[in-house]
Amino acid sequence: MNKQKLVVVGNGMAGMRTVEELLTLAPDLYDITVIGKEPHGNYNRIMLSPVLAGEKTFAEIVLHSPDWYLQQGIELVSGQVVVDINRKTKQVLTDAGLSFDYDRLLLATGSVPFIIPIANHNHACVLSFRDIRDVNTMLEVTQHKQRVAVIGGGLLGLEAANGLLKRGVDVTVIHDTPCLMNRQLDSEAAHLLQKQLEANGMKFRMGAMTKEIVALDDGHLSHIAFKNGEDLPTDLVIMAVGIRPNVALAKQIGLQVDKAILVNDTMQTFDPSIYAVGECVQHRGALFGLVAPLYEQAKVCATHLAEIGIGRYVQKATATTLKVSGVNLFSAGDFSGANAETIVLRDTSSSIYKRLFIKDNKLVGAVLFGDVQDGNWYFDLIKQQQDISDIRADLVFGQ
Repeated sequence: MNKQKLVVVGNGMAGMRTVEELLTLAPDLYDITVIGKEPHGNYNRIMLSPVLAGEKTFAEIVLHSPDWYLQQGIELVSGQVVVDINRKTKQVLTDAGLSFDYDRLLLATGSVPFIIPIANHNHACVLSFRDIRDVNTMLEVTQHKQRVAVIGGGLLGLEAANGLLKRGVDVTVIHDTPCLMNRQLDSEAAHLLQKQLEANGMKFRMGAMTKEIVALDDGHLSHIAFKNGEDLPTDLVIMAVGIRPNVALAKQIGLQVDKAILVNDTMQTFDPSIYAVGECVQHRGALFGLVAPLYEQAKVCATHLAEIGIGRYVQKATATTLKVSGVNLFSAGDFSGANAETIVLRDTSSSIYKRLFIKDNKLVGAVLFGDVQDGNWYFDLIKQQQDISDIRADLVFGQ
């Protein structure tokens, strides 16, 4: 029996998790080809910051080595970019001129870093923090450039700053709002985090709007100029201001794209032969950046590629459990505070802060700093929307 051909465009965590699930369900159904632009196997991008900090090596964060692909009978085409897909003839073309036929195609093109379009944003000393090449470039450059400005006070920016700080580099984080990680934390937790990071040696410019990056020449920067007239001398700039779904290829071949590639509940695009998973997709209006929903999508997609057809992707509430520079953080639900009562616990001696948000005797949101051991319990209460009247008095002290 001739096997069907599956081509996977993208060798990242979402695409390869789908392949793993598929191999479990239907190991003999497809001849699989995986095409990735990076010159190596799949690795855990979440662990880039420990590599930057010197706590792990690249080898330790590799999820699938080139040998693994060989053992599974998968053709890995690394270091190449897909430049076109002919949907009529069902062929994929790479920038090296290679062509691959497919019966089913999986797009897992991920996302691209957003670069603020200001003067000198494309300078050699302005980097993003997205892949192992970025990390290696940072480590190489910071051997002789010691003043680094990180634009972006979200999780990615703080991880880059923390990694460089551990390498002995002078780091200043620039954030355009008064609160760090303003999508994951309320203002009080954000200020506690900033205080802790400052104690570790990290510097901050909060509420600062970057006007331009000023260069001395092609190989050296002078400073960052802010819109309020101030400036910050720097040798290297790391842009960590967010990501955008990588949809250029999907648009080029005529797939339906809004903010990202539109998929249905089976992770199928409007072309029935083409599926998509990960940060490049939009499902029922939502975009995705956390690993948990990406792995759920992979599981669903695999059941349909395996022709079992039982999976349906349903969006679930997600909680954020983080460790930033040794500080444990947790947030879940709605913590905007709109029309909600709050219960707060502050233990300054132990650096513990908890804020719970309650509406109609139901827990709707939680932010924890320092002590996060009850995070999952709070998250269950938020998801179940159960009446907490009986335990309200003791709720903030945990389970």
